Amino acid sequence: MTEIKEPANHQFENSEPDSKTLVEHIIEGMRSRKAKDITLLDVSELTTLTDYFVICTGSSDTQIKAIADAVEDEVREKTGDKAWKKEGIQARSWIILDFINTVVHVMSEEKRHFYNLERMWNDAKVTYIENED
Repeated sequence: MTEIKEPANHQFENSEPDSKTLVEHIIEGMRSRKAKDITLLDVSELTTLTDYFVICTGSSDTQIKAIADAVEDEVREKTGDKAWKKEGIQARSWIILDFINTVVHVMSEEKRHFYNLERMWNDAKVTYIENED
């Protein structure tokens, strides 16, 4: 399992799950559907909107939807939580799942290269998650 460090400027004493645990479940959901290029951006010191972005690539609209569904299922099964907001479910080229403290981006290669969130948030702490082959 990848070691995720909790942002220092946040307190999660009464919040379940914490961002670290949520990120771990999100990554497991992504891996279960063979997501590629999983990247974690710690934006906790750059914005008050969220702590993390978890970004991955799917190779087809079917896989993109399957990855998003697997993330939702994993989080719901392990924590009882569900996404506060979802976008892009119909188009399936960029699905966003907003879990408040963590925002998930499941993207096609084309969308990922075009929007390049990693470059847009280039001051974020970046963790590249190895693919499980």
